[in-house]
Amino acid sequence: MLRTLDSLALAGCGSVVIVVGFGGREVEEAVRGLYEGPLDLAFVTNDRYELSNGVSLLAARPHVSDPFVLTMADHVFGPEVMQLAAGHAPPERGATLMVDSKLDEIFDMDDAMKVVTLDRNVVRIGKQLSEFDAIDTGLFVCTDGLMEELDAEFRLRGDAALSDGVTRLARLGRMDTVDIGDGFWQDVDTPAMLEHAGEMLSLRAR
Repeated sequence: MLRTLDSLALAGCGSVVIVVGFGGREVEEAVRGLYEGPLDLAFVTNDRYELSNGVSLLAARPHVSDPFVLTMADHVFGPEVMQLAAGHAPPERGATLMVDSKLDEIFDMDDAMKVVTLDRNVVRIGKQLSEFDAIDTGLFVCTDGLMEELDAEFRLRGDAALSDGVTRLARLGRMDTVDIGDGFWQDVDTPAMLEHAGEMLSLRAR
């Protein structure tokens, strides 16, 4: 979490909204007790944390303004990737997803969120796609347009994943991508992923 906060400062953020669920009070106490950086921190509780991740984003809606940077707390980024997000302007009433086209360097392709792009626009997104040209890094620059589509999805079926919002924006032609080029990122879901991220960041720091 502390590294994520430092990364968001690199992306030009002055304040951060952290959405918590189960054990949220303990998370807040731990982060506030350890964080000594410049960002203003706000914590928002998603009581429906058993639902998909788009519902957590909707919990933050009253507390963010356009444009805003969105990332997962368990994703690690090199500074060069966060600097791509700094100052980036997403499409009007849309969003931009940072993607990685270095497919041969993805640590766990089975777990990765695959993306099909065309002229830097998202065409399809999903973990089960058999043909794709990029991977979702979990870093976005957004407007409230993403929130609108997530809210519409939630009203429709009582749940909403972030990928649902991306899919809806893609159908409207308002979901762009930026390729991170040689930049580094890693989702950290397992000890093996954490070890890989540490090794890669150490190599890049030499």
